[in-house]
Amino acid sequence: MAGQVPLGQREPPQTLPLFSPPTHCRDFLPRGSGIVTRRPLVLQLVNATTEYAEFLHCKGKKFTDFEEVRQEIEAETDRVTGTNKGISPVPINLRVYSPHVLNLTLVDLPGMTKVPVGDQPPDIEFQIRDMLMQFVTKENCLILAVSPANSDLANSDALKVAKEVDPQGQRTIGVITKLDLMDEGTDARDVLENKLLPLRRGYIGVVNRSQKDIDGKKDITAALAAERKFFLSHPSYRHLADRMGTPYLQKVLNQQLTNHIRDTLPGLRNKLQSQLLSIEKEVEEYKNFRPDDPARKTKALLQMVQQFAVDFEKRIEGSGDQIDTYELSGGARINRIFHERFPFELVKMEFDEKELRREISYAIKNIHGIRHVLGPGTGLFTPDMAFETIVKKQVKKIREPCLKCVDMVISELISTVRQCTKKGPGQPEGFRGPRSSRTGLFTPDLAFEATVKKQVQKLKEPSIKCVDMVVSELTATIRKCSEKAPTSARRLCFNPSILNGRFDGDDDKEVAAVY
Repeated sequence: MAGQVPLGQREPPQTLPLFSPPTHCRDFLPRGSGIVTRRPLVLQLVNATTEYAEFLHCKGKKFTDFEEVRQEIEAETDRVTGTNKGISPVPINLRVYSPHVLNLTLVDLPGMTKVPVGDQPPDIEFQIRDMLMQFVTKENCLILAVSPANSDLANSDALKVAKEVDPQGQRTIGVITKLDLMDEGTDARDVLENKLLPLRRGYIGVVNRSQKDIDGKKDITAALAAERKFFLSHPSYRHLADRMGTPYLQKVLNQQLTNHIRDTLPGLRNKLQSQLLSIEKEVEEYKNFRPDDPARKTKALLQMVQQFAVDFEKRIEGSGDQIDTYELSGGARINRIFHERFPFELVKMEFDEKELRREISYAIKNIHGIRHVLGPGTGLFTPDMAFETIVKKQVKKIREPCLKCVDMVISELISTVRQCTKKGPGQPEGFRGPRSSRTGLFTPDLAFEATVKKQVQKLKEPSIKCVDMVVSELTATIRKCSEKAPTSARRLCFNPSILNGRFDGDDDKEVAAVY
């Protein structure tokens, strides 16, 4: 769909430049104060020999009185959103047939607002932004960034959104309204000359009817004449008069839209052809489809498992198309466990130096048995068995934080499995149905998740074995190092109270120093 989308703050004038052709004026869009457009209006203009309008929700009914068209837009808006300023993303589809229009599609969107009023939800700003994004992100539409002249252009929400979705400015046209309402002595000359915040396609100024003009039934022809007079008589805009006003905006839009369609048509054609080939291939596969065909069930199940495996791998590796900006997930959480939580658990290990000294003393005494220790101050050697026993006991303390790390990783893997099953394990499009109907061909989500969880839990046993093997290897390495170390490296000098067997385990000064 090629078309034009106006963006702007909450003000009705943003819609008027699109719908006031000078050759044949029809005024049928609702106007008023506050937020008037509360649902997207998709307006399709169709060149035809007769003039009438049709609504998608009123099939078969033709509107020849455009005042009734306005009333129907208001009534259909209130039917879905209520009468107290509520909004809805559900569009109103209107098609206008006339010999005085071009074949194109226009989308009138709600103006951007920040403070909720009436029945509007607290997150009105984000809801309207999401609604706008559904349209302006499409590459085949032009964006009209509508901004009032009596506000700071640097704070324009319309320009901000336009630059986000169209950073190169290929699809954005700036429209400046309310030029006649600026403070005396000020003007928007720098903006209209594209010197301040320049756009690739520049800015066009327009002067719309005021609410007083509308209430006074001032017709569009008179309004266009007044607009022309304003630009010709204003000293700051006189030299730009031929490039300002609603008629010039229409001319530019028609030209730019034609050029834009010409530029995007080849890519659109290729995309449609690719989709057509894909659909034809899928139709061919399902031509002889039988729900009870075992081969079809097997193929569908394999597709589910393969898609689940792809989704799981993407979440673990962080290569998915959806990035969580609120918290860590998937592989990032597992990475944090290894690099932050596991070192923290090691540091948190309790180490009682007093108890360690006591154990060393008892181990040495027990190794000596009834053998008498020589006099005080005599240098001795640490018995290999005592040394090895003490070190092995310390090494085994590492096992507990390792197992805790394994449990945390398993929990994260199960959480990732749950996220993948919520997305849906890759059911083929032609087989999807409500949850209650997935009894013959597909495994229900809960059963699928439980099965995968069971398989993930099986990873715990080899992980624990791996931890035990690492501890054993560390112990063996220590044994080899103690065997190869020179005897002088294991020499101990004992306090006389230790050598005389008077160690009571409570004196911190009774220490053994290893050289």
